[in-house]
Amino acid sequence: MKGQTKNKKDSLIQFISQFGKFTEEEIIAIVENTQLEIFKKGTTILSEGQICTKCFFVIEGCLRQYKIVNGEEKTTAFFCEGEAAVQYSSYLEKRPSKYYLSTIENSILTTGTRTAEKELHKKHPKLENLIPTLMPVDYNKSQEHIELLSHYSPEERYQTILKTQPHLLNRVPLHLIASYIGVTPESLSRIRKRILNKEKSE
Repeated sequence: MKGQTKNKKDSLIQFISQFGKFTEEEIIAIVENTQLEIFKKGTTILSEGQICTKCFFVIEGCLRQYKIVNGEEKTTAFFCEGEAAVQYSSYLEKRPSKYYLSTIENSILTTGTRTAEKELHKKHPKLENLIPTLMPVDYNKSQEHIELLSHYSPEERYQTILKTQPHLLNRVPLHLIASYIGVTPESLSRIRKRILNKEKSE
């Protein structure tokens, strides 16, 4: 079982290693202070208004981040294998979360707590830089989504997903893709039909 756990956490090791800021010993210390948790499809692991007490890293599966505006769910991000999902302001400052986080698929996540993280900092002070290192990645992802909604037509938004995140189309229900690019499911259906007809005519 320990061997299986280690293998599943290898992707977390690779993820942290890519930043080139931490030694092998420090990375192993981070990984050893996380837990593997299994969540069934459709599980809400964080609700709007709750304090986020854990940081998440996706080993297997897919998560959706969304908020409810005027009674309607607005999808703002997806997190798949090899990505961290952390509500930073809530996790670091104990503010109520502005978003929901739920599983789209059966998922295996590594989870860490702020308490365990602070204990780790005492042994490895350099690891206080971990969260500041991760935050720009999440910020860039948020900015790209804002730019997608602000500067592109609905069809261009969908085309962007086709080019940059094609894996989502095989894993995420189309009504959630529609929510992510800011259109109705009916509009997305028409967009997909237009694109298909263009491809057939070429």
